[in-house]
Amino acid sequence: MLSSSVRSARCPLSNACYVVTTVTTHQFPLFHHHGNAQDVARWLRASDAERRTESFAWAIMPDRVHWLFRLRRHPMTSVVRWLKSRSAHALTQRNANQGRIWQPGCHDHSRCDERDLLARATDILSLPMRAGLASGLHGYPFSWCRWPV
Repeated sequence: MLSSSVRSARCPLSNACYVVTTVTTHQFPLFHHHGNAQDVARWLRASDAERRTESFAWAIMPDRVHWLFRLRRHPMTSVVRWLKSRSAHALTQRNANQGRIWQPGCHDHSRCDERDLLARATDILSLPMRAGLASGLHGYPFSWCRWPV
């Protein structure tokens, strides 16, 4: 988790691109269940629809989410907090779960260079394949990329 001084220094950068990873509590494979993964995908899309972010790629792995996006109107920590809050509410209702869904914080893989967006998006799309969850870049139902790769 980033320190508050680091977070505050990085947050105000609108139009900056980030790769963020957030993990379920105790790395529980909550997203093996397709309905749970669909809930998270819905909120990733809603973030773009509400102009919080401009997503370039994401992969919802069994116990984590990897997300490449450009900030729009909100700071990164606010966007991640919003995603985790909305998705946790939906997942709690779906699973009648009373416990915490997400681990606190997230891992920010640093701001992205615009020239590296396609390479980073391809890396995210390849995660399910490297984890043995898909046979190719497009063989996993819970990954998405803005560009054809």
